[in-house]
Amino acid sequence: MAFSISNGGNGRGRLHRGHSAALAEINVTPFVDVVLVLLIIFMLTAHVMEFGIEVDVPATRNVQNTAKEMPVVTITREGEITLNGKPVNINDLPNTIKHQYAGSKGVYVRADKETVWNPIAQVTAELGAAQLQVNMVTQPIDETPKGKR
Repeated sequence: MAFSISNGGNGRGRLHRGHSAALAEINVTPFVDVVLVLLIIFMLTAHVMEFGIEVDVPATRNVQNTAKEMPVVTITREGEITLNGKPVNINDLPNTIKHQYAGSKGVYVRADKETVWNPIAQVTAELGAAQLQVNMVTQPIDETPKGKR
């Protein structure tokens, strides 16, 4: 079935009375709907991109044996800070390290896996401001098969 909207082949495209022409307009309603849905998705996920997502970082496989004699700052699950097993105030931490370990240019920072990020960030910021190299202590993955323990 075919139809023509032209007037008998004269090329002018005029319509006779009673004939209707096909409209050649694009329907923008679905396009607007898709754009609005994408806008809503972007608005809901924008705050996640700004602040990040909580991630449980796995243990590392490749652990280099580069142990040096440096002070060890330990941060417990509750946020308590110790220097080689002795409690220390975060504000006195850089001065205590420089006083007790005069030749040390770096520090090991060891934190519990369940420790919230805030105390770790504060300790590393204080040590970095004191021009000390911060080395994080990680736990190697236990490579024994689960069935053979």
